[in-house]
Amino acid sequence: MAMMTQALAPVFILILTGYLFRRFQFPGDSFWLQAERFSYYVLFPAMLIFKLGQARVPVSAYGDVFVLVLAMLAAMTLALLAVQWLFRWSGPVFSSVYQGGIRFNSFVAIATAGMLLGDDGLSTMAIVIAVKIPLINLLCILMFSLAVGQDGGVRWRPVARAIMTNPLIIGSVIGALWGYFRVGFHPLLAGVLEPLSDLALPLGLMTVGAGLQLKALRGTSLPLLVSSGLKLVGFPLMTMGLALALGLDGILVQAGILLATLPTATSSYILARQLGGDAPLMAAIISGQTLLAIVTIPLILELLW
Repeated sequence: MAMMTQALAPVFILILTGYLFRRFQFPGDSFWLQAERFSYYVLFPAMLIFKLGQARVPVSAYGDVFVLVLAMLAAMTLALLAVQWLFRWSGPVFSSVYQGGIRFNSFVAIATAGMLLGDDGLSTMAIVIAVKIPLINLLCILMFSLAVGQDGGVRWRPVARAIMTNPLIIGSVIGALWGYFRVGFHPLLAGVLEPLSDLALPLGLMTVGAGLQLKALRGTSLPLLVSSGLKLVGFPLMTMGLALALGLDGILVQAGILLATLPTATSSYILARQLGGDAPLMAAIISGQTLLAIVTIPLILELLW
């Protein structure tokens, strides 16, 4: 337990550092908004291309990833629908509970995979992310349509465009193809991508901390607790059970469990605002899960790995 906590400590310290910097307005609010965009559109795609481009992932791994991801999303969706049947929350509330239960923070996923699983684990995690992000976005949009209701229905073309232009997916696809065809990196290209890759994790994690809204946690609610419990504890246990049932093992299962332990994505708040969800509840779920994950991630990984 102590070793796992020590290994994850840099992740949590960087998140806390970002929160404190933003709290004391250093170097300014506008900096953190731009830093998040820079990390999302430049640093993380560069790191994925560089790391995946050097990896040698067997072709069979892609099929296993797809099967595991589909099973994870189906199991969690059924669990969340069962919870909604029990509590009968309003559509906006359930949409936030659903996002909190099924989405994950990509920055934290890549950072923890790199620290705990090495380059091979990071490569596997990148493939899982590339498969999971489009499916999660489609599920969340569908759930908003069913739970909240949208005048004129959901416009799927902008959704598809947003998925296809997602920089993390683009970086993962380019990197996977680069590694599969063993193109290699010219020293000049490597000299550019490597320092960008090194900068991605610390800056990305600090932007996660800078985005926390701790004021939203006042008056902690049952939906927040249910969503957090399912996401941080229930989801990794489900993933372990699914992996055993499917006969999967090794680094893919470790990556899947790690991904399931992570707090929900900060982008969930934007989607909640745009599509009529409960945005204040979503902000509370994001912040609450991020703080709770400091305790739950080491405990769950110690138990299941």
